[in-house]
Amino acid sequence: MGALQLHPPLPVFKHNTTKSSYKFCGKLHLSRGFHKHNALETTSSSDTTDQEEPPSIDFGFVSPRLLPDGSPDVQIRSAVGGRKLRDIMLDGHIDLYGPYEKPLLNCGGGGTCGTCLVEVVEGKHLLSPRTEREKEVLKRKPKTWRLACQTVVGKPDSIGEVIIQQLPEWKTHEWE
Repeated sequence: MGALQLHPPLPVFKHNTTKSSYKFCGKLHLSRGFHKHNALETTSSSDTTDQEEPPSIDFGFVSPRLLPDGSPDVQIRSAVGGRKLRDIMLDGHIDLYGPYEKPLLNCGGGGTCGTCLVEVVEGKHLLSPRTEREKEVLKRKPKTWRLACQTVVGKPDSIGEVIIQQLPEWKTHEWE
């Protein structure tokens, strides 16, 4: 699979070796070529050859909690488009429900509970329009907020970047 590059190179992120995450030091930009973290595998540019990569979308999932130095904790993933954001997050072991993680506290993807709430920081052009269910549940929320269970990301041949703020009601920092 392809590799993931962070631009500008490495000064923007500092890898945290105790867990698969990056420390945010500036504006988030993802692009192919440097390093990829996936729940199933980790590859670097030295592991890749000149083979053509299948289309995929690069994600930066920003935790609502800050790292000890005050910067956001960012999880980097890549996935094929045409899937619901909820499935991409769960497959990538990204915290989706926070305090509502127990099965009895969420609707399991039906779009009725609102516990899979995320904020789209960048890449909203790759997301499906809000569903009628989302419009109903999120009528008093900012336009950048989405239900991960109702949001389809791109198409199978899509390429791009999406930055997602996890649990926006619990975040401890503001986006510019």
